[in-house]
Amino acid sequence: MGMKVAFETLGCKLNYAETSTLAREFAENGFEVVSSRSQADVYIVNTCTVTAHSDKKSRNIIHRLHRRSPDAVMVVTGCYAQLNAKEAASIEGVDLVFGAGRKGEIFSAVMSFLQEKRQRKALVDDIDTVRSFFPAFSSGERTRSFLKIQDGCNYSCSYCAIPRARGVSRNIPIKDIVAQAQAIASAGVKEIVLTGVNTGDFGRSTGESLLSLIEALEEVDGIERYRISSIEPNLITAGIVDRIASGSKFLPHFHIPLQSGSDLILGKMRRRYNTAGFKAKIDYIRSRIENVFIGMDVIVGFPGETEEEFERTVEFLKEVRPAFIHVFPYSVRAGTVAAEMPGQVPEQVKAARVRCLEELSGVLHGEFIRQNSGREAKVLFESKSKGGMMSGYTENYIRVERPYDGSLVGRITSVVI
Repeated sequence: MGMKVAFETLGCKLNYAETSTLAREFAENGFEVVSSRSQADVYIVNTCTVTAHSDKKSRNIIHRLHRRSPDAVMVVTGCYAQLNAKEAASIEGVDLVFGAGRKGEIFSAVMSFLQEKRQRKALVDDIDTVRSFFPAFSSGERTRSFLKIQDGCNYSCSYCAIPRARGVSRNIPIKDIVAQAQAIASAGVKEIVLTGVNTGDFGRSTGESLLSLIEALEEVDGIERYRISSIEPNLITAGIVDRIASGSKFLPHFHIPLQSGSDLILGKMRRRYNTAGFKAKIDYIRSRIENVFIGMDVIVGFPGETEEEFERTVEFLKEVRPAFIHVFPYSVRAGTVAAEMPGQVPEQVKAARVRCLEELSGVLHGEFIRQNSGREAKVLFESKSKGGMMSGYTENYIRVERPYDGSLVGRITSVVI
């Protein structure tokens, strides 16, 4: 065919897994997959809408790609496309718009578009309801793959537009996910990261459970390590923790959204726990798993977050002492309950609170590394080389660097931290 396709991906690892799956489909059907910095016949932009900045970045990328190749077919998909289909379709150069739930139809639609030589503008309709499941996993790296196990969310957090973009919680059966893990293993990949919108809710549409999936995946030959990308605190069960503590292939690494250390703000956010319940989960994990890495998401500047409530968050974080804090300034999302709440926090105040928690994160991360200093650990080294150095991660997600040695790429090697 001799045609070239390029991809741009914004947002979460789930999007990256889906983009990688789309790229494989195009490559298997004769397209050459090229960098988005190159001229291409087809551009596919997989967008994000978690913040207003994400929306703006998506639009800017579309403009840039159209300027580079004005005659190329431009496809916009993902969460921004799902919630703002008409806006996306109105951007100069856009030909096809697919919501988050219709990514599986993109290749056939592009082929039809090319064959029929349609005139702009074409908007894919009927994207209001997201119910289908697009199986996906990332490929192209020798060390790890992101495997989508779940999509959508049934929660109603007051600040979040993602449930409207991604639809209801759903998944495919365990046997199908195991088959995908086996395909990943056949490519020589050693580590899989399980990803989804609400990963811990796996099994809702098939009557299965995340624990059962964990047990099944451990039987896949060739995969030596698994991580869970993120899991809601209320969905962390003793069974899951105990299984990981038993010495399974699932690593001592948890990323748990906290969002606020203030019970008042957690209530306004419509989160499904309070600080006492959250701390109890952290305490149980640490009581069962030695040297465990625990990362946390925190939103600052939520409506009604006074200095006093923010200080509650700071003090709570100092009490639970995560190894890393991923800090987000609250972003107003149209159509959410929080967008209409009183007490909106000025942007400069949000920025100052972000800086405060980023500094705290640096202190806590340094503390975690010092606690692990001198301990023997196993590192999966990656193929990337920078300044003659290569890097990889320990079981508990400490980044380790060493002089580049190509024989170590994709191998799990013992080191002393």
